[in-house]
Amino acid sequence: MAKQTETSAESVPFEAALEQIQQIGQELEAGALGLEESLEKFEAGVRLIRQCHASLEQAEQRIKILTDVDAQGNPKLEDFDATSTLQQNKQSAGRRKKKTEEPTDDQSSLF
Repeated sequence: MAKQTETSAESVPFEAALEQIQQIGQELEAGALGLEESLEKFEAGVRLIRQCHASLEQAEQRIKILTDVDAQGNPKLEDFDATSTLQQNKQSAGRRKKKTEEPTDDQSSLF
């Protein structure tokens, strides 16, 4: 049975692999499986997770963003930026310098 899972993990579509991972997780959490069967399910889940990760990496490499058109009218493409918008905002926020207000003669201080 483990060999069938191993070969099927290599050819399972991404969405189906996610469903199988969820099913394996539910079966393991239920605690009704024996030790050996639990280990086999766990190993199958790890293989599926690795496959999903590889699929995502391949998809990321294929994504291109249309940025401009050259003189001949052909699109210029650049690689996909994998950082999330939230990460980009944090990075750009860290680069900004806050302008500190210096007291002027018109401003008075109590102390």
